[in-house]
Amino acid sequence: MTRVLRNRDAGLFLTGVVVSGFGSSAMGLVAGVWVKDLTGSDALAALCTFALWAPLLAGPLLGTFADLVRRRPLLIGTNLALAALLPTLLTVDDRSGLWLLYVVLLTYGAVGVVQDAAESALVTVAVDKTLLGDFNGLRMTANEGMKLVAPPAGAGLYAAYGGATVALLDAITFVAAAGLYGLLRARENEPTRTGKPESVRARTTEGARHLFAHPRLRPLLLAGGTTMLLSGINGALIYAVVESLGHSPAHTGLLYAAQGVGSITIGLATGLLLRRLGELPFAACGTALTGVAVALRAIPDDTVALVCSTAIGLGLPCALTATLTLLQRETPPALLGRATATAHTLLFAPTALGMAIGAGAVELVDLQGLLVGVGSAFVLSAAWLLTTSK
Repeated sequence: MTRVLRNRDAGLFLTGVVVSGFGSSAMGLVAGVWVKDLTGSDALAALCTFALWAPLLAGPLLGTFADLVRRRPLLIGTNLALAALLPTLLTVDDRSGLWLLYVVLLTYGAVGVVQDAAESALVTVAVDKTLLGDFNGLRMTANEGMKLVAPPAGAGLYAAYGGATVALLDAITFVAAAGLYGLLRARENEPTRTGKPESVRARTTEGARHLFAHPRLRPLLLAGGTTMLLSGINGALIYAVVESLGHSPAHTGLLYAAQGVGSITIGLATGLLLRRLGELPFAACGTALTGVAVALRAIPDDTVALVCSTAIGLGLPCALTATLTLLQRETPPALLGRATATAHTLLFAPTALGMAIGAGAVELVDLQGLLVGVGSAFVLSAAWLLTTSK
């Protein structure tokens, strides 16, 4: 970790994650609250989250843009573009302006997919490959830390000055992130050209072919996608768990905070554990820990619930950071943008499906039995991943 923090470019990267993550986390929360206040509709408020995440489904296509040009100028340009776009929300003050808010959120989500792909590729130039696990762990810590701090700060700013002010704050963080990327010294090569034109379909599928042809990335992606599907089911059960404890829905905030603490902690230890265990065993151990914690949530006890939430925070990110680290080490630079965006789609898209399944299942199945069943599925997924790592 010390070696990562002493690396000037790595430090700038992490600072950019903290700065832009603060603005994005604040805006992500406030957008839904803003729409709820303007319309009184829960469905329209929830549509904000959908607008932000829907572009992820086009990840394989959007990721191709990160491989067409040098990544540092792309990141600078996209951050400045978002900074210019967000102030248009100053005109939204009633229902008639909602269309603009949704357009901005969709654009925000699409650009975010491209940025994530470009960042993943640029990191491999800026950070030594032996330190990628440490860097990705620290990035996880920074992201989760911002999720604990930014939403309440954004909510307070919204309550005092309104949603447009939060949009302006987010725009400022994008300008700051663009400046930090501009200070990077990492030297990139120009994107390689094959000499013959490629169709969009061919370029898009090339990243997926690499992922599924790789003997270690393929099982990691399959297990990771399963893990995120199950995490979506588990996430949909959180309010039922809180009700079983005899608390109001507001108690979920405490459980999420405990989960965030776990994620921050595992981020600090990720590099060391990846070196000791390897990517597949590390992901399997984290998935198994998550499964045990989910199953133990069936015990209606406040202390057990807090410990389990912390354990889920420790275990759930392991498959994600292991997959990203191996992807960065084993993927040719020319493919890294497309491969990263495709991997993100395969890993995160199942979460939404899992939440839908969980929302339906909690009305039909006994909560304790459902928690034990979901926890067991986590453990089975971990066991399969362990067998493929031998």
